[in-house]
Amino acid sequence: MLKRFSANYALLSMAIDGLTTITALMLTNVFRVPWLRMVWPENWHHEQGKFVPPHLWPIVALLWWLIFMLTSVYDPKRNYKAVDEFQNVILAAAFASLTLAGLLYLTQRELSRWLFVLFLALDWALLLGWRVIARLAFRYGRRLPKPRRVLIMGAGEVGQRTAEMIREHAWTGLILTGYLDDDPDKAACGLPVLGTLDDTERVVRKHNIDEVVFALPARAWERMNQLVAALHTMPVKVHVIPDYFALTLWRARAENFAGIPMIDLRAPALNDYQLLVKRVFDLVIGGLITIPALPLMGLVALAIKLESPGPILLKQQRVGQNGKLFRMYKFRSMVVGADKLALGTVEETSDGTFTFKRKDDPRVTRLGRLIRRTSLDELPQLFNVLKGEMSLVGPRPELPWLVERYKLWQRKRFAVPQGITGWWQINGRSDKEMCLHTEEDLYYVQNYSLWLDLLILARTPFVVVKGKGAY
Repeated sequence: MLKRFSANYALLSMAIDGLTTITALMLTNVFRVPWLRMVWPENWHHEQGKFVPPHLWPIVALLWWLIFMLTSVYDPKRNYKAVDEFQNVILAAAFASLTLAGLLYLTQRELSRWLFVLFLALDWALLLGWRVIARLAFRYGRRLPKPRRVLIMGAGEVGQRTAEMIREHAWTGLILTGYLDDDPDKAACGLPVLGTLDDTERVVRKHNIDEVVFALPARAWERMNQLVAALHTMPVKVHVIPDYFALTLWRARAENFAGIPMIDLRAPALNDYQLLVKRVFDLVIGGLITIPALPLMGLVALAIKLESPGPILLKQQRVGQNGKLFRMYKFRSMVVGADKLALGTVEETSDGTFTFKRKDDPRVTRLGRLIRRTSLDELPQLFNVLKGEMSLVGPRPELPWLVERYKLWQRKRFAVPQGITGWWQINGRSDKEMCLHTEEDLYYVQNYSLWLDLLILARTPFVVVKGKGAY
């Protein structure tokens, strides 16, 4: 039986991708005349027959295979969820299409652009279409998996979170039988506590347990060692979940460190592939924005120099991804020495929340109010993006002394690259208290995708024009 995540399935995927790409080329060749008549009714005959010749079709398929492998389309760890797989396929196909367009431009310049568009539409539809069918077939067409009864040792926070994940993956055959816990209050809360830890062997035999998951706090690890030793004589699988949730900033990841298996408590929220895509996106889009922005930055710099004495640029220390400090660039919009007056502008409420920016901030110059309202003071941060210190989209880099007041949950916003614009900037900007815009930042961290970055970038100019919350 073919397994969903296996080497054989990956090889089958490669074969189907190659066939679908060649099929898309063949269908384009078949439908080229009616397609050109539809999109270019007056001069369609001038383009007839100008498409990729059949002897080059295997080369196109090889190009698709190469790029799909380089972008980890066939890596099961990156394609567990449908949304991740479809996003990876779309991005890889887009990259392959751009590569093919460049090669055709150098070798087949007379090729019809309209036929190329038709090929891309057919190819993307076939690549995604067969994957949808495969997922439906695996989900509904297979035999039901053999049930595996799970017992969780510990009904605390870690144990309850484990139970939620087991229920979400019930389709894999996992059945939550219950918990064992020495705290009688856990049973009083309505949890299916089947007994205390002393009842482990009895409960395992009575309920025919297949999997035992230890989710005990660190203080109970000595007891866990005794129970694991006792379970060695029983036909069950034993799993251990380290109680690190209170220590990790965002997520934890098992890895080898100098050949020793360890758990990284500060693993980034984005995987290596997502970070690579985000970096390429920043370099391409950031470079395209920087070139036309240079004349505008020159005018702003001249205006600042003419209005007041002092430096044009403000190089301010900020906290970046994973707490790393860097120098962030801004056009100076305040009087010289404004940093020394910063603490006097902080407003703190009785519940511990505070705001840093004020509409009537006395430190801001007359020109500074204009460039802050229009966000022109942020333009030099494009150079931070090109240097890799920031991203176009992400939580705003914060001042170190302000981060010292953060609570642990607020520090999770540093699990991704910090950005020029972000989710909270298009949902209120400085009108929101710091604790609220941190919640907006965490929403971005939890829901990151390239499409969300594009949405935020598209909405940012409209928010800047309105000027709401900018001061």
